[in-house]
Amino acid sequence: MSAMNDARLHSAAAERNREPILRELQRLLPSEGGTLLEVASGSGQHAAWMSAALPHWRWLPSDADARVLPSIAAWCANQPNVLAPLHLDVAAETWAGVPPALDALYCANLLHIAPWQDGLALLRGAGRHLRPGAPLLLYGPFVQDGVPTAASNLAFDADLRARNPAWGLRRLADVSDAAREAGLRFQEQLALPANNLLLVFMRAADPAG
Repeated sequence: MSAMNDARLHSAAAERNREPILRELQRLLPSEGGTLLEVASGSGQHAAWMSAALPHWRWLPSDADARVLPSIAAWCANQPNVLAPLHLDVAAETWAGVPPALDALYCANLLHIAPWQDGLALLRGAGRHLRPGAPLLLYGPFVQDGVPTAASNLAFDADLRARNPAWGLRRLADVSDAAREAGLRFQEQLALPANNLLLVFMRAADPAG
């Protein structure tokens, strides 16, 4: 991310992928709205862009890095349906400040730039905080069994692992298995530009699903 003249940070990737992700969120999220938690909001560009296009949704941005919270707040300063950004570490035992019955949870580009244990914690937190029938929406690159991985994703995975051995693209099957254990049912996967996927899970009525 690069800095702008004010508190806002800028992510070129967030600028590129915001429209295709938004189109799917407009289709997937109920029109009556609700409260959506965004995990790993980063610069805040997605929160500002998507909340403006989804005015019936109360958008709660969050990030584990407290240094980016001013950027999120600056990007969303004129958005009345965006709540104050929350300092949230998904690995924490409890998610302080997160409502107990969320209507949706959205997270872009976290699972591959975090240890797998953080990914598991994200799924468990979604299982705790989503109301039954509410969606978990995960965006990013994944490895699919039986499907050739794009050369760009293989190079990205190698770069991530060179930077931190705990990082790297996750197997879709592993994510789905862990989600099921957290009480989340796999619904669908959507192919988005640049070899990314949007995964849709639903909170089951009970942990057994």
